[in-house]
Amino acid sequence: MDKKASKIRIDKLIKEVNHHRHLYHVLDKQQISDGAFDSLKNELVDLEKQFPEFLRLDSPSQRVGGKALDKFVKVRHSHKVLSLADAFSNTDIEDWQDRNEKILRQKIKNYYTELKLDGLTVVLTYQDGVLIQGATRGDGQIGENVTNNLKTIHSIPLRLEHLSQRSLPKIIEVRGEVVMDKKIFTKINKDRLKKGLSEFANPRNIAAGSIRQLDPKITASRQLDCIVFELITDLGQKTHQQSHQILADLGFKTSAYNQSCKNLREVASYLKKWTKKREILAYQTDGAVIVVDDVIQEKKLGHIGKSERWMLAYKFPAEQVITKLLDIEIQVGRTGALTPVAILEPVLVAGSVVSRATLHNQDEIKRLDVRIGDTVIIQKAGDVIPDIVKSMIKLRTGAEKKFIFPKKCPVCHDLAIKKDGEVAHYCINRDCYAQNVERVIHFASKKAFNIEGLGDKIVEQLISAELISNPADIFSLQLGDLQPLERFADKKAKNLLESIVQSKTIGLAKFIYALGIRHVGEETSIILAEHFGSLAKLKKAKQVELEFLSDVGPEVSASIVKWLKDEDNQKLLTDLINLGIKIIDQKIVLGKLSGKTFLFTGSMDLSRDQLKENVRQAGGKIVSSVSNKLDYLVVGDKPGSKLKKAQALKLKILTEDKFKKLLI
Repeated sequence: MDKKASKIRIDKLIKEVNHHRHLYHVLDKQQISDGAFDSLKNELVDLEKQFPEFLRLDSPSQRVGGKALDKFVKVRHSHKVLSLADAFSNTDIEDWQDRNEKILRQKIKNYYTELKLDGLTVVLTYQDGVLIQGATRGDGQIGENVTNNLKTIHSIPLRLEHLSQRSLPKIIEVRGEVVMDKKIFTKINKDRLKKGLSEFANPRNIAAGSIRQLDPKITASRQLDCIVFELITDLGQKTHQQSHQILADLGFKTSAYNQSCKNLREVASYLKKWTKKREILAYQTDGAVIVVDDVIQEKKLGHIGKSERWMLAYKFPAEQVITKLLDIEIQVGRTGALTPVAILEPVLVAGSVVSRATLHNQDEIKRLDVRIGDTVIIQKAGDVIPDIVKSMIKLRTGAEKKFIFPKKCPVCHDLAIKKDGEVAHYCINRDCYAQNVERVIHFASKKAFNIEGLGDKIVEQLISAELISNPADIFSLQLGDLQPLERFADKKAKNLLESIVQSKTIGLAKFIYALGIRHVGEETSIILAEHFGSLAKLKKAKQVELEFLSDVGPEVSASIVKWLKDEDNQKLLTDLINLGIKIIDQKIVLGKLSGKTFLFTGSMDLSRDQLKENVRQAGGKIVSSVSNKLDYLVVGDKPGSKLKKAQALKLKILTEDKFKKLLI
């Protein structure tokens, strides 16, 4: 291909790649497969390497490129990025309207309401339709140039390709919010925990931190998004609603949940709806923004101090409460990990009384600067898990005590060490009472041996009485051992022993899970069982072989090999077999769904665990993502993006009812 032809080809490829980028990342549509899209990008990159003189600023190849920076350069905003006054009730909103109508000396014509996403505000500047600068809000006047990092966000157009016929000024400026999808946030934290790293606090913090990474490659790995909410440049918009229409026309991603409201009654209805429904959103939101829709009225209202008069931020009532931190205790897990737990003055949060909350590790205590005696703000993460948000430092009296993380296990008093590359401290004593208790509890749990009647308190009782010290000892228990124990009537003892006998036959996957190998959860246990088929073959597994399995990386594989080589663990396995444990080898199930792959999305009548088990019993397999290798996507209520991707790939889609018919 000659130089002229290459130039034409590069221009066409840029246009085509940007078109499909906009479809996928902005409009949530897909016209070509991921493989085809990658082929287009690869061809473009190859041509640009051959002809670097044709490299354009808006080329998709420029989304992640260049060397890491030493520091960020300060930039002054052309227009101040002002703050918003807060409202917490309908009365606050009514007072705001009254003040504005007095200034205007007329009724406010209309309102525009939009969800206030919890992320990092950025200012994007385009020259002749090409992105030339992206900056953080900073103090409202001066921000930092983070252009290279913002280019990694695919929902930010490098060129405004989707222009209408309107004449455009040379410079166009917009404002948006950089956010992280809650599912991606959860995945990142899971990956960090597997690596022994501390979790990120929330999506907003990681989004803000990612934008301020000096290396754009790190930013790119975080899969951020950008929702644009304000058109700074005058393009003839007469209302705020029109601004959003223009932004969408220019190729930006805007919120799908904005609404025009004729009066405060409709505003109140909007706020009520999203107060209840905000948990379904992909991104965190802490409230809504109420905007005077008419631009002329906006200009008349202007601003006061650092706040815009014509915009108001309504804060959703947070499920956060204040309580007293009475003490910090250390829990010792089955792997020896020492976990600090906050003992709280009981308080009602999100419908239930909370008296304990995990503090995760020493680093988290340091980050929060939490002390015994502090007044703390707590919330329920995902409305389930109690979590300390912050300490109210200004309320301290001086009587508060810093928590000194113990150098010794609080149970067995052996050394507690912090392993390289990890955040947790570990008790080095394998015979630690607390570890033994947790190991046996895990071994007997429902997803493992499922020994009915062997709950937490009974396990503690048996270990304290020195009747058992490890999981194998469970199967040596006799009636005479149990009868003398407190609250152990004859019937209760017989029932427990019967349950123990019934548990002796167990599937390979459940057996692997019961062993409590570090990093090996329920799904990984199933993967190991399906691949090796028997305990004998698993015991011979090499780390290299393990790493080839899905969801089994270097860290997990190393943990498995280390566990299997350990002499004490080898003795445990031998003892279990000698005590009559019968492990059912994992066989290839031939059934109606043999060779077929399934993925479930959305809420179903049956539990997700039951649905997966139905597939496995019929010979099918479960996969974790939508691809051409997927045979069936089973959808329930609120299926999310997996459905759209499956539709784009023209995959078979089933309702839960149709899936059940496959099993008949």
